[in-house]
Amino acid sequence: MQLVIVESPAKAKTIEKYLGSDYRVLASYGHVRDLPPRDGSVNPEDGFAMEWETYADKSKQLKAISDLAKTADRLILATDPDREGEAISWHVQEVLRNKKVLPREVERVTFNAITKPAILAAMKAPRELDTDLIDAYRARRALDYLVGFTLSPVLWRKLPGAKSAGRVQSVALRIIVDREREIESFRPQEYWSVTADMEQDGTPFVARLVKYKGHKIDRLTIGEEGTALAAKKAVEEGRFSVASVETKPATRNPPPPFTTSTLQQEAARKLGFSASHTMRIAQGLYEDGAITYMRTDGVQMDPGAIQEARKAVATRYDGSYVPDKPRIYTTKAKNAQEAHEAIRPTDFSKDKAGSGDHGRLYELIWKRALASQMASARMERTTIDLEDGTGQQGLRATGQVVLFAGYLTLYEEGRDDEGDEDSRRLPRLSAGDAPAKKSVNAEQHFTQPPPRFSEASLVKRLEELGIGRPSTYASIIQTLKDRAYVRIEKNRFFAEESGRLVTAFLERFFEKYVGYDFTAELEEELDDVSGGRAQWQAVLESFWKDFKPRTTEVMEQKPSEVTAALDLFLEPYLFPAKADGGDPRLCPNCGNGRLALRGGKFGAFVACSNYPECKFTRRFGEPGGEGAESTGPEVLGVDPDTGLNVERKSGRFGPYIQLGEGKEAARASIPKDVDLDLEWALKLLKLPRTVGNHPESGNPITASIGRYGPYLAHDGKYARLQSTAEVFETGMNAAVVKLAEAAANGGRPARGAAREPLKVLGKHPRTEAEIKLMEGRYGAYVTDGETNATLPKSIDKDQLTLEEAAQLIDARAAAGPPKGKGKKKAAPKKAAAKKAPAKKAAAKK
Repeated sequence: MQLVIVESPAKAKTIEKYLGSDYRVLASYGHVRDLPPRDGSVNPEDGFAMEWETYADKSKQLKAISDLAKTADRLILATDPDREGEAISWHVQEVLRNKKVLPREVERVTFNAITKPAILAAMKAPRELDTDLIDAYRARRALDYLVGFTLSPVLWRKLPGAKSAGRVQSVALRIIVDREREIESFRPQEYWSVTADMEQDGTPFVARLVKYKGHKIDRLTIGEEGTALAAKKAVEEGRFSVASVETKPATRNPPPPFTTSTLQQEAARKLGFSASHTMRIAQGLYEDGAITYMRTDGVQMDPGAIQEARKAVATRYDGSYVPDKPRIYTTKAKNAQEAHEAIRPTDFSKDKAGSGDHGRLYELIWKRALASQMASARMERTTIDLEDGTGQQGLRATGQVVLFAGYLTLYEEGRDDEGDEDSRRLPRLSAGDAPAKKSVNAEQHFTQPPPRFSEASLVKRLEELGIGRPSTYASIIQTLKDRAYVRIEKNRFFAEESGRLVTAFLERFFEKYVGYDFTAELEEELDDVSGGRAQWQAVLESFWKDFKPRTTEVMEQKPSEVTAALDLFLEPYLFPAKADGGDPRLCPNCGNGRLALRGGKFGAFVACSNYPECKFTRRFGEPGGEGAESTGPEVLGVDPDTGLNVERKSGRFGPYIQLGEGKEAARASIPKDVDLDLEWALKLLKLPRTVGNHPESGNPITASIGRYGPYLAHDGKYARLQSTAEVFETGMNAAVVKLAEAAANGGRPARGAAREPLKVLGKHPRTEAEIKLMEGRYGAYVTDGETNATLPKSIDKDQLTLEEAAQLIDARAAAGPPKGKGKKKAAPKKAAAKKAPAKKAAAKK
């Protein structure tokens, strides 16, 4: 009997079908062991020796593998063809060796696609485990462990509220924070454009002003309205004719087939998929045998696959769409040993595979791979220059005509920056023609800051910098979300306060280790290990000899010293210069205290030096420059009933209003849909409001605002209201109806509101089940009727999309029931069993 080990059950089932009865194929379910999360798992003093520990939840799989290994004639390790796959095979081999059940004959096979020909060919070409790849895995794992377990404790002790730091994670976070700083420091510049709407033979086109009073006009040349209007008038009064027509041929070649990183980018642009969702769907397509291995930085295709693609193009289109010679793409990856074949379909004759997201991603992969072997597109770029009779004013129109679409017939690569005037259609014009001028427009514009990163552009930036590797990007991005260092709004990354503070700390005290160049150079050293060009322990030693002393030095500093250093480092952000030249650190409350960064139990904040006499505070992430809103106590006015000040304050859970002082003070949170003034504040402080007595029970109906928003309450029953205004406007008749509807829809006696959906998002793209957004006791969640998934803090429920909700439900379903579920039901039976003898004894007595 020959024992074959792979990672997943789906892969095992397919391979066993192709190999026949002489083989038994078992799944390891991924890695079977790892470095235990405790000090000493990597020992730098002993040549970076590592202490491995098997996963507790893998005992069942390991027992099955060990039992079969005892009787197996040969062990075939057939895990994925990359560094992680090599490591999984090595771990399985070491576990069996330690159990003394390792077969005498051990072989390693790899295949790039789960198809019968690929698997049978791999079985005929076995090899030994690649020690260079295993060493590269060990070096990466040790580095990540040493950074995490050495740096994170420094963060916890010196920076309250910080959660963790990582070798690549922290650099990716810095990229997002740096972009946030660019946006904040950006100062928009006003400029004006002057354009003319023209027409020739019924075809409209737009021409922009490029020459005014004989001088060349660039994008930012016209900086104010007066000049723009004068230029507009000159264009309106001029009679323009074509001075020249310049036509240039252009060729666009198809992009290569997908790599891991380009697949993540394009799936984000065209399908709206997150990197992790893309890889999860691609994994399924690979295990189904629909595509080749999806973790790769190679762009080349197998020669046989290239011929299949060319044949498929010829079948689908005519011969003009097939280039004379096959297209050969070369990878940019320095480490050729880890560069596998590009991601492509295993069968080019199939343009569909699966349904829902699986089908959409497969179609994207199929189109890209097929287009890579199609003919180039031929274009004609045209530039038309027009001048008035004086020659002082000039207009220009540019456009592009597609002469032969070529590969564009099937596929066009997405872009992060949309819009291109070269793609406009132009009429045929010749020198001397005088197209009709319909109207002239002068428009005001302002230069725009660089855009925040999307998942696609962040992955692209990481790849450009050489930071991380394509197979790690999805987990890096997910970690940043899980740590709440970033949030996503409208598919763009925003740096949270905690993310900015951690980045500032690392830049101030560990600048070298979050440097882009240093991180990229370290990645190259790790690539050298996997390529056999460097020794893994030497790479670790070089890193550790500088990193360890630096962490020790920072750990010895007092928290107050760390805070003072961060105060100076963050001064431009926390205390930007005021337009009037005033002191940005001057306390707005007492007028003579100095503001400075402070550390507290719940994180960093800004406070006045005159504390406790002056209690002014400002949250770390709140603005402090000219025109910024003061978050110290703000007096809104005086309560006419008590004569006490009504103040707006900011606390740990956000802004609130307060009437009075000490334990007797009345407080109320400020709803987001309220434009706060004294009138609103007094109304909020007097909640709950009594609507009246219910006509049937005679008991009061009240309206108020709870943890989950505005609601009605009556006899322990609740009904949701849609806005804060309804709390004060809902009358008796409407209240009775809302309470009755909530009861009919399964309302529950909770503190918040009735169990009505906040929103029906639509049908699940894979199961067709209706997905609803709900508000629960512990926050918002989504459900498809069978599976409930809580919304993570990184997702705003108001911005939640159907796809995001479906992904959350899929992930929750795949993870199985929450820990502990099902165990409590068994407890009563055990208890009853224990009591049974006592009952029998009592009966005998």
